[in-house]
Amino acid sequence: MFTEDKVTEIFCMADDFCRFFDEMMEKYTLRDPKKRKYHRDGTLSKAEVMVIIILFHNSGYRCLKHFYLEYVSKHLRHLFPELVSYNRFVELEKEVAIPLALFIKKVLLGKCTGISFVDSTPLRVCKNQRIHIHKTFKGIAQRGKCSMGWFFGFKLHLICNEKGELLSFMITPGDIDDRKPLEHEAFVEFLYGKLVGDKGYIGKELFQRLFVDGIQLITKLKSNMKGALMTMSDRLLTRKRAIIETVNDELKNIAQVEHSRHRSFDNFMVNLLGALAAYCFFPKKPCIACERASDNQLTLF
Repeated sequence: MFTEDKVTEIFCMADDFCRFFDEMMEKYTLRDPKKRKYHRDGTLSKAEVMVIIILFHNSGYRCLKHFYLEYVSKHLRHLFPELVSYNRFVELEKEVAIPLALFIKKVLLGKCTGISFVDSTPLRVCKNQRIHIHKTFKGIAQRGKCSMGWFFGFKLHLICNEKGELLSFMITPGDIDDRKPLEHEAFVEFLYGKLVGDKGYIGKELFQRLFVDGIQLITKLKSNMKGALMTMSDRLLTRKRAIIETVNDELKNIAQVEHSRHRSFDNFMVNLLGALAAYCFFPKKPCIACERASDNQLTLF
């Protein structure tokens, strides 16, 4: 649980960003001068809604309703004096989806250090026995297969550095190949150096495309890849992939990024973004100790 000083710090960061976001939206949004504005501004600001969502994913509560009614309404009233009802708060969640996504992209993500790890994790929206009666994500979620078997839902693709800081993220339907997000420039825009993945990312065309952009894709070798060689440093990096597996584990077990109680796609996205934002504020993240040595030797690729 965050301290009150940390909550105030998060609110200040979110409020400054929301003010800038609203100014840009007011400046560049086309409006009809003849159309009147019928709704008034809400008592709970966008920054406060974002902070409450982030606090939920670090609180240990499994249910947002219980967290809002039993903790926020009773113990955080002095920090949020203009609280609304829970039903109204659920409606306000949809309005902060875009600001929260941009807040993560522009403010919270870390910087590439030259060593990055990529992986995907399934986000199940229901059990396999209930796929044929599931309606909330009908036509959006898809069946996919991971190392744990078949599932119905989405895939969360993550890239982190050796410090455990998130560098990029993307969500796709469950039937999308793990290599597809790496083909999008926006997903690997700020990366350079070594990118470590599992055997699911092996692909000659993908390796060549990333190599042109200054990214060296490193994976373990398959038994049929005869003649392929790896340096000792690259072989050691493949053994350190547990760092991004730990990130996925914390997102699912500490931050409630995966559950089957969603009733709309909008709130599913807000829940996912809130979990990613909460992870960025975790005081302790999984990391590995790396020492960079310069031996002044010429390396040929």
